[in-house]
Amino acid sequence: MILVKTEAGQQVFKDRSVPLSPRQRTAFILFDGKRSVDEVLAAGNGIAREEIDQMVDLGLLQPAAGSKAAASPKAPEPATAGKTAATAAPQPSGGSRPPESAKPKPAEPAPAAGRSRQQRYKDAYPIATQLTGALGLMGFRLNLQVEGTTSYEDLVALAPKIRAAVGAEKAAALDKALND
Repeated sequence: MILVKTEAGQQVFKDRSVPLSPRQRTAFILFDGKRSVDEVLAAGNGIAREEIDQMVDLGLLQPAAGSKAAASPKAPEPATAGKTAATAAPQPSGGSRPPESAKPKPAEPAPAAGRSRQQRYKDAYPIATQLTGALGLMGFRLNLQVEGTTSYEDLVALAPKIRAAVGAEKAAALDKALND
């Protein structure tokens, strides 16, 4: 099967709003609409099929138009059927976990507004990354701290620092994603 980058995937690659492992970033570049998944796997960068499937699940890659094996990414679905979009929350750039490691986690109770903590984290993480990334060199350390977060609680703890650095007006979107 031949995969191509989605528009959302290109944006994520550019702004790093979803951390990808170095192997995933390299593989992402290789998906040019000409190479098959097997060719990218054989390229020798050490990427596993599960990592490619994760990029497809996140909407970063999609089957090329007319790709005859378009049903191939659906093959892993039964194994990951219990995985929700919230389980595919961004992972720290230290590497990505296979979907099976995310499966056994019990679902967190939903906060009052109805969104789970994982969903709030998933919504707020790109906003926090964008805000701190826009600070340039001045916000480099804060951006690293945001990229090091792995949970809703970590991001909530950093929110006051982000608010102080960017101002309450710009931080309003982050506050809404975390608390709404």
